Amino acid sequence: MVHYATGCAAWLTQPGYHQKTTMSGVCPAAGAKPEMFVSPEYTLRDQERMELARRYFEWQFALAKEHLGPRILEVGCGLGNFTQHLADREMIVGIDIEPSCVERHRKRFAGQPNIVSLTMDVLSPEFPDLRQYEPVSIACLNVLEHIPDDEHALAQMNAVLPTGGSVVLIVPAFAALYGPIDQRLGHYRRYSRRSLTRTAEAAGFRPRIVRYLNSVGFFGWWFNARILKRTEQSKRQIQIFDSMLVPVLSRLERRMEPPVGQNIFAVLVKP
Repeated sequence: MVHYATGCAAWLTQPGYHQKTTMSGVCPAAGAKPEMFVSPEYTLRDQERMELARRYFEWQFALAKEHLGPRILEVGCGLGNFTQHLADREMIVGIDIEPSCVERHRKRFAGQPNIVSLTMDVLSPEFPDLRQYEPVSIACLNVLEHIPDDEHALAQMNAVLPTGGSVVLIVPAFAALYGPIDQRLGHYRRYSRRSLTRTAEAAGFRPRIVRYLNSVGFFGWWFNARILKRTEQSKRQIQIFDSMLVPVLSRLERRMEPPVGQNIFAVLVKP
């Protein structure tokens, strides 16, 4: 889960998937896969802060909407900050590994029979059973970085989709930006376009789009990680980013792909 969420807005993060093991202190950006501990309380606080990022989630939806079909599986649904933009679709199945988030998600969309909330791990052997909901698309925004075996997670997603089905991803970019917030959020890695493409292809997908996103966030995340050494997102930063920068960035990056970004936006297709 925007994200996202992953950060300038964290600078934005949107965690939706969280490991509950121990923190090793080894930097995942160096290629290791350390054990992580992310407290449910920290996760919930971060999700609640991200509710301030209304324009940011609208930007994510604007990028994703044409690549998502009528029946969507959202991997890492969190509190539903992105789900709310999908509410008019035929079927939305939101899954998350954190029960407290799933309960809040279920209450938020109570009375909407087209939205299902489930506690489930994408790496679980039961995950392929979600084929029963007949999803044609998967939204996985700022979640893949939280999963220790990302290739297997993508292979699991591949298994529930029909031929021609799509996965929309947003992941954090540039290993050199890895910092304290990444670690506390349980990020195993940050990606390059090459590494994400390689992982997607190994899982059986054909990448259709792999591009950088949130150019200002690149510098904001570096400042938070290297200068301020923040361990939590600032509500004030999120509010400034969302109200002042997102409206400008979303228009500029729609016209021209940035050379760097805090994140990577990708669309994968099952051949």
